Amino acid sequence: MLLLEETEGSTSPVKVREPHFEVFEEFRGASYARRYEILLTKLLRERLYDGTCLMLSERTKGAKGAFREPAEELNFKSFAGSLLGHAIAAVKTK
Repeated sequence: MLLLEETEGSTSPVKVREPHFEVFEEFRGASYARRYEILLTKLLRERLYDGTCLMLSERTKGAKGAFREPAEELNFKSFAGSLLGHAIAAVKTK
């Protein structure tokens, strides 16, 4: 689960530096929020993670529970369901 503050700095495209290795093409010109979305989606689709969640929230609104999910595939409901499933399985095996 990743909660990122939604600011101009996190949602605007950023430059890449490649002093040691090349950056994947999909990260070029992408914001930090978009990069996290790409990473979490890959981890989920390649089954390296059972569940992932990306939420963006403004500093003042976040304290009141307001957030935005930029990608349907990375929503909190699916993440919580996956986590709950693992918790139930763990309880049943004891």
